[in-house]
Amino acid sequence: MRAWKLLGLAGILAGVATGAAVARDERVRRHYDAGEIRERLHQRHDEAVARESADGSTAG
Repeated sequence: MRAWKLLGLAGILAGVATGAAVARDERVRRHYDAGEIRERLHQRHDEAVARESADGSTAG
């Protein structure tokens, strides 16, 4: 029975740690203004297009 209690406690602690990590990431993310987010999204899109065109050119 004690093992189940420890396992449950470990699960609860893992949930709390995950929640704390998500909250920290959310705080960091909110520090960007709209222009910075737009710029980063455009950059990621350009990288994805470049990767896709590189993959497509070798497949043909």
